[in-house]
Amino acid sequence: MSQSTVSSSTQQVPDNTVRRFTPSLAAIYVILAVLAIVWIIPIIYTVTTSFKSIQEFTSNVYTFFPAKWVTDNYMTLIQASASYPVLRWMGNSFVISTTFAVLSVIIVALAGFGYSRLNFAGRDTLFFVLLLISMFPGVVNMIPSYRIVATFGWVNTYWACIIPGLGNVANIFLVRNFMKGIPKELDEAAEIDGASDFRIFRSIMLPAIRPILIVIFLFSFTGAWNDFLWPTLVFNDINRMPVTAGLQLLSNQMGQYNQMGTLMAATCLAIIPTLLLFLFAQRYFLQSLNITSGLKG
Repeated sequence: MSQSTVSSSTQQVPDNTVRRFTPSLAAIYVILAVLAIVWIIPIIYTVTTSFKSIQEFTSNVYTFFPAKWVTDNYMTLIQASASYPVLRWMGNSFVISTTFAVLSVIIVALAGFGYSRLNFAGRDTLFFVLLLISMFPGVVNMIPSYRIVATFGWVNTYWACIIPGLGNVANIFLVRNFMKGIPKELDEAAEIDGASDFRIFRSIMLPAIRPILIVIFLFSFTGAWNDFLWPTLVFNDINRMPVTAGLQLLSNQMGQYNQMGTLMAATCLAIIPTLLLFLFAQRYFLQSLNITSGLKG
């Protein structure tokens, strides 16, 4: 083969796949911009309201941004920490969310491996029965779940918010499908070398499914942190509450309009951990949009 032929064959093909700006594309951008504004305005309002003084709330003039930015509402929370222990609530939520996310990843990974790699009687039937059961609304299980938690003596304990939600079927479904994209020839080669099922899971599957496990950890953490209804049912001890149940208590006690700034200040403190988590792990959140990128063979 001549040098000219080699050079011509290695030339890059120009990229002609650039999308043209069309009216339909413009409409999509407009819709996305409107949705972004709808989502971000309440957050901005919460932050700006937390820096308003009581005088602004009692005045008849409404302003979106504070006329004078003050930190009185945050100081009120700090000084009233005995009555409204917001930082303690956040610590409780951190322990609950972290423990829940770690245990969820372990259980989901093992269950997904079993349903995708192990052969046992009724495997697929059992899995689809679990999928069918998961279609029922979660509120249907509230009373039975509370009775079970009360029977074990878990009311006002962290376990009340950790144990009931473990083994999410939707997450098991994601891990199972992700593992199905990994060639079974890897398992067979490991079995020839004498590897056990657990060794295959630990040495082959875990490194391959790490992206989806990270995504499940992040969403499990944020889901447990933001859970509202269940914590308000199983917690009545003010010092053991997670932050969502604490904010509900705070809302009941500070329902007056002139105390709205203090409530918004507590809300701002509550969203800081999940905001930081998203900022530092946003590439993993975006990776959840492409969870089917398992190994192909």
